[in-house]
Amino acid sequence: MIGPKAIIHLDRLIHNYHEIKKHVGGVPLMTVVKANGYGHGAVPVAQALQKEGVTFFAVFTFEEAKELRDNGIIGDILIFSRMNHEFVEAAADLNITLIISHKEDIEILLDLFQRTHKRPKVHLKIDTGMSRLGIPLEDAQNILNKLMYSPEVDCEGIYSHFATADEGDQSYAKQQFEQFVEVLKIADKMEFPIKYRHFSNSGAILNLPETKLDLIRVGMLLYGAYPSDEVPRLLDLKPVMEFVAPIVTVRKVTKGTFISYGGKYKTDKETNIGVIQCGFADGFPRPWYVDGHVIYRGKKFKIAGRVCMDQLLVDFGDKIPEVGENVLLMGDGEYGSLLAEEIGKNIGSTPYVLFTAIGGRTERVFVNE
Repeated sequence: MIGPKAIIHLDRLIHNYHEIKKHVGGVPLMTVVKANGYGHGAVPVAQALQKEGVTFFAVFTFEEAKELRDNGIIGDILIFSRMNHEFVEAAADLNITLIISHKEDIEILLDLFQRTHKRPKVHLKIDTGMSRLGIPLEDAQNILNKLMYSPEVDCEGIYSHFATADEGDQSYAKQQFEQFVEVLKIADKMEFPIKYRHFSNSGAILNLPETKLDLIRVGMLLYGAYPSDEVPRLLDLKPVMEFVAPIVTVRKVTKGTFISYGGKYKTDKETNIGVIQCGFADGFPRPWYVDGHVIYRGKKFKIAGRVCMDQLLVDFGDKIPEVGENVLLMGDGEYGSLLAEEIGKNIGSTPYVLFTAIGGRTERVFVNE
């Protein structure tokens, strides 16, 4: 296929997994493959990790979890979204773990048991300050007490989510963790049986190592990028994705030629303009055109004017690039290096947004070197 390609280096994924595993010691990792593996391809990523011994995965929707099951993923799979009547029975049939994030979720589970005698595994989510999904702190004891005397509900885990673990100021994150510890003390006092307690994520692995419990949820670090520029670079990470696209035509234009929509780019000399078959509909970050560049044969060349829906233009200067060759849009590999962190910092975005946006006509190619 002629067009953009996301080359996914599964060997680098495995390298990153072992780097993280070594860093956290013996704490098991729950590998997060939601949003199509952060844009990297959930099924191939999960299959590669499973071969390395990973036994716990996390996604956001039931459909994502089912896709993993349909493709041979046999370990535990946790769904982060709120529980729903529509999929709770199917989740039980597929041995998929759900979350309790609202008191009414318990009623859904009790109703399911009364109708079918099925008990899907669940984790109780406590809201310690994200103000998103989760049982309010003031309700935690009552909910734990109800679960304690509801054998129809198989609650094997309890967790919360950091709001600022990847930021420089850790005071709020530490406050969140302290509140979660108080909830754990309540559970311990009640002798509530908990198999998994988890809070730590990619940011906390680096900024808050003391928050390691029974399980660590890891996402962005797996894919070879740091969650922010406010975490220490303690790991030898390798970018898993190379985002590339082909040069489809080159034309020489005179000095003073306007390039692309709006005439925002004007050549200051006679130059070679290359057309690259990739646009914002394929996931290329449009704001990057202002200061941005691509890499061709290891050298930087400026993006010329606004990125179009299907194409972008590059000023190659005196260089006459070869039609059919690829330019590097993001990543690291044979074409050069242009990291998602660099682009994100320039345009006020993050690797999370950049990776998950890649789609459209982009073909994913999986390699293992």
